[in-house]
Amino acid sequence: MRRLGHRRADGHHRGASVGLSPDDLDAAWFRDARLLHVPGYSFFTEPLASAARAAIRAVREAKGMLAVDLSSAAGLRAYGPARMAYVLARIQPEVVFATEGEAATLGVALESLAQVPVVKLGPAGCRVFGRTIPAPDVRAIDPTGAGDAFAAAFCAAWLGGATPVEAADRGVQAASQSVTLAGARPS
Repeated sequence: MRRLGHRRADGHHRGASVGLSPDDLDAAWFRDARLLHVPGYSFFTEPLASAARAAIRAVREAKGMLAVDLSSAAGLRAYGPARMAYVLARIQPEVVFATEGEAATLGVALESLAQVPVVKLGPAGCRVFGRTIPAPDVRAIDPTGAGDAFAAAFCAAWLGGATPVEAADRGVQAASQSVTLAGARPS
């Protein structure tokens, strides 16, 4: 699994670098990738958007899959919900992750844009194919990185053969554990 992006100090993704361009990518990075996870922010500015599209092409050429996390309702509003829906329709991700706010902002049914639509519900868990997977009760200390932990565990489980509902349960468990520790990188 490969991922474009990192978290800024304010908690929002801005990709590996807003200056990342297709020329900065090495095709060998994607040769054996079974899945590329791309934050929605990767499409918001150039040259990062061109780099994201080049990485997606490379993964698709290697018969890999694509997961997109919409990342931010505010970012979607600024970019344009219809524009983002068009991008998603063109790149055809297998998985789309969105919070309820992001999904509402997008204004298009996630089911029409991805094989596996996943709505993240924060401390309530998630919803996949209309089924709610509840999160366990935990003493939350720091939510930083919970969404990333969720997506990583979901994608790893799905690549390992789990059904989307099983993968969602693993994602919820990982996110729930991550919030019990301070910082985005639990040990």
